[in-house]
Amino acid sequence: MSGLDELTRDELVLLVLELHKTVQEQAARIVELEAEIARLRGGKSSSDGLSVKPGVVRKEKVQRKKRKHSFSRRRLAPTRIVQHAMESCPDCGRRLEGGSVKWVHQVVEIPPVAVEVTDHVFVERRCGVCRKRWTPDAGMVLREIVVGKKSVGINLMSVVAELRTACRLPVRQIRKLLGTLYGLKISAGEISEILHEVARIGEPRYGDLLKRVRGSPVVHGDETGWRQDGENGWLWVFSCPDVRYYTYNRSRGSVVVTEALGEEFAGVLVSDFYGAYNIYDGIKQRCWVHLLRDLKALAEKNPDMPEVVAWTELVRDVYGRARESLRRHGTERERRMTRESFEGELLGLSEPYVGATNSPQQTLAKRIDRFIGELLTFVQYQDVPSENNAAERAIRPAVVARKISGGTRSAKGSRTSTVLRSLFETWGLQGHNTVAACRQMLIEANNPAQPAPA
Repeated sequence: MSGLDELTRDELVLLVLELHKTVQEQAARIVELEAEIARLRGGKSSSDGLSVKPGVVRKEKVQRKKRKHSFSRRRLAPTRIVQHAMESCPDCGRRLEGGSVKWVHQVVEIPPVAVEVTDHVFVERRCGVCRKRWTPDAGMVLREIVVGKKSVGINLMSVVAELRTACRLPVRQIRKLLGTLYGLKISAGEISEILHEVARIGEPRYGDLLKRVRGSPVVHGDETGWRQDGENGWLWVFSCPDVRYYTYNRSRGSVVVTEALGEEFAGVLVSDFYGAYNIYDGIKQRCWVHLLRDLKALAEKNPDMPEVVAWTELVRDVYGRARESLRRHGTERERRMTRESFEGELLGLSEPYVGATNSPQQTLAKRIDRFIGELLTFVQYQDVPSENNAAERAIRPAVVARKISGGTRSAKGSRTSTVLRSLFETWGLQGHNTVAACRQMLIEANNPAQPAPA
């Protein structure tokens, strides 16, 4: 017992009193420390000396919106109905009659189809009265079947253009697919000629798309690298709500913006901060997504500098409040004053760092100061978005195609690629079936009397 059995009664009582006093002091100290911990955590301490964890704020449970349907495949309108019923009883062999539907099992299937080769034979006949010989007009008979004197049908041409442009398949894969599914043997050269022919027929519509872009109140612009015959160039896109126009140029300079928009365009140009778009003298809106991304990178690069992180949060807060202001549909004067107010806040945040060469905020502060008149256009003109996502989405398919094919091999190939991409992306943007739209365009090319719609 560590010598306790040798102590007298009075000594033991004294020891117990000292231990009791020590326990009380330590219990009081524990309560103080737990109270301090609870204060730092935002919680409370209990009166009995036991710590209480900070209360968890429970969100009000929101009733989940019921789905209109499950994740199973929706039933389609059947093109064929096959009824399955037993003719006789398996036990006694008696003939079964009548009955009711027990269940329906719908199967979606693609029937195997072989390539169809048709010889169109034109027979010449003679009139027995006037002695003249007559042969059907090939152009009228075949106007919805083939373009001109080609041996490849309009449907096949449309599918090839779809596979190459919308599906981004290389020519070799198109050959393989057509051979596997339809048993069609076609050369890579013939596929290229089909694409060139579809693009040639689509040239008038391609020009109409540019006119519609120039007449749009808001246009988004972007560009990405594109290789032609092994040399670097640039693929540009100019997009509005229902049109996407692509063009290739060796240059990334402002001359492309001038050529594309022309003198007719008088709307708002939405773009990133690339200098080529500065050539446009009209109203501009710079992309906030790019600026927010750079603000985030600045904060992540300087986590040990609270003033830098706080500055980025203040800039983001101005943008957030500017977005919130769109909910208030004020007059044109009120929207203009709101824009000027937010511009003043941004200038106030950027001015202290514009000349501070050693400040991490200097680069973005100088950008805000330079483009201050083009950052909050969306506040005054509420049909203008604050970001350039429309152009980013439009250029993404071309980026994927570039990674697959590496680019084009000639100027003719680049022209074909941009024409077809403009047509197919526009058709898709407008909600059309792109193969059917291409087929209709080829049919209308055989009917010059009817002007083709834009």
